[in-house]
Amino acid sequence: MLTLFLCGDVMTGRGIDQVLPHPNRPHLMEPYVTSALQYVDLAEQANGPIRKPVDFPYIWGEALAELARVRPDLRIVNLETAVTTSEDCQPKGINYRMHPKNVPCLTAAEIDCCLLGNNHVLDWGHAGLVETLASLEHAGIRTVGAGRDLKQSEAPAILDVPGKGRVIVFSFGDVSSGVPRNWAASVDRPGVNLLPDLSERTAARIAGQVKGLKRPGDVVVASIHWGGNWGYEVSARQRAFAHSLIDLAAVDIVHGHSSHHPKGIEIYKEKPILYGCGDFLDDYEGIEGYEEFRDDLVLMYFPSIDLENGRLVEFKVTPLQIRNFRLNRPAHKDADWLRNVLDRECRRFGVRVDAIEEGRFVLRWG
Repeated sequence: MLTLFLCGDVMTGRGIDQVLPHPNRPHLMEPYVTSALQYVDLAEQANGPIRKPVDFPYIWGEALAELARVRPDLRIVNLETAVTTSEDCQPKGINYRMHPKNVPCLTAAEIDCCLLGNNHVLDWGHAGLVETLASLEHAGIRTVGAGRDLKQSEAPAILDVPGKGRVIVFSFGDVSSGVPRNWAASVDRPGVNLLPDLSERTAARIAGQVKGLKRPGDVVVASIHWGGNWGYEVSARQRAFAHSLIDLAAVDIVHGHSSHHPKGIEIYKEKPILYGCGDFLDDYEGIEGYEEFRDDLVLMYFPSIDLENGRLVEFKVTPLQIRNFRLNRPAHKDADWLRNVLDRECRRFGVRVDAIEEGRFVLRWG
């Protein structure tokens, strides 16, 4: 059996970058905020002072103890920020970047692979993306979903798990999440591995890539940055595409993200489909609007896969809460609120979410 740690968006730029040991210049080009330090101020007004600079493991908080307890075979996150000092700020309204010297905040959690097929990795231009790739490569972290050219952007990350096998990770961006079409990588231009659409034809093309790589015992993850930030709806197009990836491309886990809060999970033919994992680390504390979605409550996802047949054996989930730019254990009432919401959304797909020991959840299906 192989267990993965998956999560939603890890946004270590902007305000979080400012409290780490090596912040970038804080200036921003947003319509209403001109300095990343303003996001630090908002968080402190909401939840009290943050002693600065924090050390690199600080932001992970209680997640580190949970990772040590579960001991997943691989740790995979959607890194939704450029890792760069580039000043080529793209005219898109919100631009995330973390200083390359703050990469130890990722190695502190022993992250194995960063997914880059998202709508913030080119916030600071092609130079910013190239520096992001170099910074993560230098730290020994695998990347997937964006590259220096089309070939690199499309190439999956093949991760060896000693004594168990391989995990093959694909990362895709979709325009529905806000990825500009001109961010797509080309033969001679850096960019994102952008899906042309969510058609069966696209799924069949991905199937061709998987067929050339997958061996018995391999686990294939298709990670997709898709959909809007708010709301629980899962479109018929998303669902059909996820099913096609499993039916045609022999994908074992569909890992969706972009929504700022967790969405429903489907188990289709004993394969998990995470339609929206929610944020995992961000600097949104104190920002007003959409409070009903409780984006401060986040989830660690731990699917366990049978390597003989690629089927989901067990799926446990751990709730945490962002406070002071750190992951903390939520109060019982908050964890219960999140379980109820996740259970409501999962029941649409024939899955229920039960509470188990010490505030953790488990998925039931079939």
